[in-house]
Amino acid sequence: MKRTRRNHAPGFKAKVALAAIKGDKTLAELAEQFDVHPNQISEWKQQLQESAADVFGGTPSRCHNHFT
Repeated sequence: MKRTRRNHAPGFKAKVALAAIKGDKTLAELAEQFDVHPNQISEWKQQLQESAADVFGGTPSRCHNHFT
């Protein structure tokens, strides 16, 4: 039986991706823990790593810099 498509909240994706980056558990263990496919975890991890620099130097419209 095929599972219906699920939409995950951004906060959930970040939580899973950070757990993957931390590296305490394997992708298989994380997939079981969070009930998502290991490939999905890898994709979210890659997206987080690629966009992490935006947090510190993002465009003014996306990032509010209170120190300038």
